[in-house]
Amino acid sequence: MVTTNTLKAHYHPDRRRISEYLAIHGASRVSDIAAALGMQVGSVSHHLRILERENLVERAEELRTDGRTSWWRAVERSFSWSVDDFAADGSDAALARDIERANIQCQLDRLIEWKRRAPSATVEWRQAAYSLDDVSRATPEELQRLTDAITRTVREWRQTIDPDDGQEREPIRLFAHAFPMPS
Repeated sequence: MVTTNTLKAHYHPDRRRISEYLAIHGASRVSDIAAALGMQVGSVSHHLRILERENLVERAEELRTDGRTSWWRAVERSFSWSVDDFAADGSDAALARDIERANIQCQLDRLIEWKRRAPSATVEWRQAAYSLDDVSRATPEELQRLTDAITRTVREWRQTIDPDDGQEREPIRLFAHAFPMPS
């Protein structure tokens, strides 16, 4: 179950950057994360412990070579949540709404940043990037089936990637929203 503590841990800007770094680069030392993200080692360690409490990252003890160096990796975990998961009249719902707005803004900021960089990207990356915009009619149950199918497809696609096949990969971001619109 997703709690407000999970949301606060995952969507905090610095912790989100750390989680994304680990998801993209794999298990890493705290000092390497700090250097890559322009953060202090102590701050990264603090944020990693918060992410660990919510099972979003874990220690990679098998990579540790001495008592001073700690290694961390992202936990292969996805979660979905809705503001409706939280009491409608409480502070948890207000916090969830704020986090939802911040998440959407983050997604839009990343899309805008890609659009700025796109002209200098290779033609292969410009052609592979896409936008999906569709208007249809559905019941809530049908929309849920679509959501489940898209989620399943993304998970299956991720499992087809062999990280040891020698191909060079770039980090990608995928986000989609589906919602009812005025008639």
